[in-house]
Amino acid sequence: MYQVEIKEGVRLENYRSYASLLPSFNAFYNEALLLKRPLRRRTIWMVNSAEQGGAVAEILPRKISLLRQLGLKAEWLVMEAGEPQFFSLTKNIHNLIHGQSGAEITADDVALYERISKENAQQLAQHVHQDDIVVFHDPQPAGIAQELKKTVDVIAIWRCHIGLNYSNASTDQAWSFLYPYLRAYDHFVFSDADYIPESLSSNVSIIHPGVDPLSHKNRPLTLHKLTGILRNAGLLASSHPELYPRYQHQVTRLTSNGTFGPTQNGSDIGLLFRPIITQVSRWDKLKGFLSLMEGFVKLKEDLTNNPRNRNWQRIRNARLVLAGPDPDSVANNLEGKRVLQELVEAYVALPAQLKEDVVILKLPMHSAKENALIVNALQRCSYLVVQNSIQEGFGLTATEAMVKRIGVLTSSACGLRNQVRDRIDGRSLRHPENPKEVAYYLEGLLSSPKVVEEMSFSAEKRVLDHFLIFRQLTQWLNVFHWVSQAKESAQSAGQANGFYLAEV
Repeated sequence: MYQVEIKEGVRLENYRSYASLLPSFNAFYNEALLLKRPLRRRTIWMVNSAEQGGAVAEILPRKISLLRQLGLKAEWLVMEAGEPQFFSLTKNIHNLIHGQSGAEITADDVALYERISKENAQQLAQHVHQDDIVVFHDPQPAGIAQELKKTVDVIAIWRCHIGLNYSNASTDQAWSFLYPYLRAYDHFVFSDADYIPESLSSNVSIIHPGVDPLSHKNRPLTLHKLTGILRNAGLLASSHPELYPRYQHQVTRLTSNGTFGPTQNGSDIGLLFRPIITQVSRWDKLKGFLSLMEGFVKLKEDLTNNPRNRNWQRIRNARLVLAGPDPDSVANNLEGKRVLQELVEAYVALPAQLKEDVVILKLPMHSAKENALIVNALQRCSYLVVQNSIQEGFGLTATEAMVKRIGVLTSSACGLRNQVRDRIDGRSLRHPENPKEVAYYLEGLLSSPKVVEEMSFSAEKRVLDHFLIFRQLTQWLNVFHWVSQAKESAQSAGQANGFYLAEV
């Protein structure tokens, strides 16, 4: 287990410079000043399983930085496992929670999980003190609290970012495995009420994830900054002067023979000129990359078969960009490599002309700042951002596009439909695994730029009202305040009872 260094980043006062953020920020700041007072003597620890790759690793630095700027002590620790099988097991649990079929959890799996949990609990005990608040994120570190509390009496909170709005044999298997370890927790936090299993019906809060509007991934970009980022990342060919040196690690593009190379291999992507349809996610079978690509291909083939389509020029010029992190840079990401390889094989089998219209990118992860700026630029170049998830805990990539006022097409997975109101903020697919339905929605949105623009204005306001990091932090401070008060009350009651019995 190791501690991650957190840079301060954007200062609290910087948010006041943006008129659109001022109401949300002021409401958060005024409440935070009151809520932080009883928490100042405690340290808040965040524990997860990866320093980079995925939404949890992305949101923790900003959350911790802002807590510190409020005057609280907050730290981030990443658990480690010397046995790779541990992460294969927890990925299996992740898929089971999402209702997907998976391997049976064996006695050896239980022994492995408890062994890694105990090792990390012993290391964590060297950092924390009694009455500190420790938040464990998702299934990977969920078993640590039980072991930790044997030596240090902390306040333990389990934050589950994933879930499914119905149960089946797979979800039952996952929750049956996790439940014995979850009994050690003082409180639980889920992203949606529908994700809460029946076994965890008390001491639960609902906190929707939120975006930081001034993070590198979401901050406004001037035209010069936008084109500069594209140029620096290798996504834009230009003979014009360079204002800044190119990034040391460049984006790579899948070539027609199935290998990755410079993005300028092949025709220019056309990010500044074409209707770009983009999905940026980690390479995960639940993200629906393959069916999105198949739907886009069907859209193009239907255009060829129906040249009288009145929107033929917009559809003909549209390109699909599928982007995700370089799987070699994300620890313990065997499934990501498999999913990307399946996508590569499907791409290689496409006709030559369709290969020009489908762009698959690997984004470097060596610099979190550069990676975030690349994603920001790609989203801002997009006519439409898609999140075609088969299952989705929440789906911050949709939120990111919405706050940028970019049109969105999402699946109706629980986390996404809580953000995007169909026909108001964007469109929602009912069957993301059906390429025919994907093609139908893509054609409709490409054919209706005015409608897309109107929905994007509504989407931006929805994020400003409901899904900013300010709202999320206020809710977290309320949870910390509540669990701290409950702990102190229990301790006071125990002391009083002890005194009374002694007198008797």
